[in-house]
Amino acid sequence: MSGNKRLKSDFFNRDVLDVAPGLLSKILVVRKAEGNLYKYHVSETEAYKGSEDLACHACRGRTPRTEVMFHEGGRLYVYLVYGMHWMLNVVTGRENDPQAVLIRGLENCPGPGRVARILGIDRSFYGEDLTTSDRIWFEDSGIMPEIKTGARIGIDYAGEYWKTRPWRFYL
Repeated sequence: MSGNKRLKSDFFNRDVLDVAPGLLSKILVVRKAEGNLYKYHVSETEAYKGSEDLACHACRGRTPRTEVMFHEGGRLYVYLVYGMHWMLNVVTGRENDPQAVLIRGLENCPGPGRVARILGIDRSFYGEDLTTSDRIWFEDSGIMPEIKTGARIGIDYAGEYWKTRPWRFYL
């Protein structure tokens, strides 16, 4: 496991609109099946802000799929879209306040489906605790990036208000 650079629970137990831009330039570390460590800088994220956000899966309430979103921040919410692409999300905030950050891009790897594929993310990562896991975690890079914002992508179904929130953060 990594030393003192690993992000602790206090980083994740904040509002999603603080954590999502805060993850930019952080290092995502993955220990793959063969045992090697791979490190990637986060380059794009999207925030999903709980029950009131019509683009957030939790807006439909607590279900087996969204259960982990209702836990304290620092766990992974992983789900399959279109029957083929795993999506990697980091749960944020306090217990029973479902929020999550979608990891949309890594340095030289745009797109959340590609991200999960490169990292080897699958259903087995659902609920993984980023503060104690020996196969995936975030580290502080010490970089203070210039952050840009924009509308979230692919959420037209949520309506004009929610699809235009500037909750996509990128470098």
